[in-house]
Amino acid sequence: MSGGLGLLTMDDVYAKFISRMNPTRVVIDNESCEHATIIEVVSANKNGLLLEVVQVLSDLNLIITKAYISSDGGWFMDVFNVTDCDGKKIRDEGFLNYIQKTLETDALRGLNGVMPCKEHTSIELTSTDRPGLLSEIFAVLTDLRCNVVNSEIWTHNSRAAAVIYVTDQETGGAIEDPKHLSMMNELLCNVLKVNSNFKTPRLKISSSGIMHTQRRLHQMMFADRDFERLEGVKHSSRNHVCVLDCNDRDYTVVTVRSKDRPKLLFDTLCSLADMQYVVFHGTVITERMEAYQEYYIRHMDGLPVSSEAERQRVIECLEAAIKRRASEELELELCTDDRLGLLSDITRIFRENGLCIRQAEISTRGGKAKDTFFVTDVYGKHVDPKIIGLIKQQIGQNILQVKGNLNVSPKLPQETARSFLFTNLFRSLGSQNFGLIRSYP
Repeated sequence: MSGGLGLLTMDDVYAKFISRMNPTRVVIDNESCEHATIIEVVSANKNGLLLEVVQVLSDLNLIITKAYISSDGGWFMDVFNVTDCDGKKIRDEGFLNYIQKTLETDALRGLNGVMPCKEHTSIELTSTDRPGLLSEIFAVLTDLRCNVVNSEIWTHNSRAAAVIYVTDQETGGAIEDPKHLSMMNELLCNVLKVNSNFKTPRLKISSSGIMHTQRRLHQMMFADRDFERLEGVKHSSRNHVCVLDCNDRDYTVVTVRSKDRPKLLFDTLCSLADMQYVVFHGTVITERMEAYQEYYIRHMDGLPVSSEAERQRVIECLEAAIKRRASEELELELCTDDRLGLLSDITRIFRENGLCIRQAEISTRGGKAKDTFFVTDVYGKHVDPKIIGLIKQQIGQNILQVKGNLNVSPKLPQETARSFLFTNLFRSLGSQNFGLIRSYP
């Protein structure tokens, strides 16, 4: 076939037609549940839609306490119970309208793609994690007169991944000089190569566009195979992942029990998407600081998990996705005026005092820097409060704040594992109508 369809297949054309004929419907119910706001999303289904919806909810800092997922038969029919960060219902009418508008527009336009941006230069890197790595990276950027405007850094299983957005200190925009970019690439590669004989480091510098940062970090760490267990390192996990067969429906059932935390559902769905699995049905329930997730999945080729090796890989990848930002380390928050070299100075002080940065979120707005660091000592243990006192004296008592209790080590509640298998799910879905949404408690 030639002409106006171009590279579109007939399936693509049909999917677009169905989407136009059945616009997305978002219903927000603030009456049915005493403790949470209920958000119902109904749409013609498309690949990746579930992750995009959950991504929007997570970016709005909404906490998903329950979810009922059904993306079978060409329809996307999902229900989410959400609260604010304080565990309260959303009562602000303006914010409720914003949630609805965002879900009906942004979530359905393919947010997982690259968005054009000429304001920043993006740096993506993966490397072997080691003490002082971030300090050296930020020192190089400072010497090159690059101002870090936003960044996120994750570490897991001896690997580190970072997405860093920088501007040229002179122009305030993206770095365009080829010599400047070449020098940046050379110097950063030299930093990443130190003690990186375990795996080859990766570095990408671009000014062509930006992608959702946390989504991209999951992709980078998955590509770097951070889920692989290191030889000689004892594996222990507080998370329980189980992969079972559902032969009568040709699904694989995945259940996950873990400590609850913000964005847990987003992280789990990112991992399943990176492994190219499609979620057809699912349930998420959180209570008493613990989360239970259950999904009925198939691979994108339509097949369930078919081997023990594949089953083990699913378990390892989901455990890795949960651990990448299971922030049980000490949280430090920095608020001050932004300036060139600020991060270089802060991370140098951390390094000189024996702190290792396990995770970081860097942001600047209106000339102000607000940075969050999750830290341990060099052995991965809790930081001595006296060390924090010394660091605060160097940086400024009012600039660096400790979040939470220095002396408390968070632990996962030891409760009896429970299953939330859908014993009556397929019976209720047999009619494939919208009544199932209204029946959700």
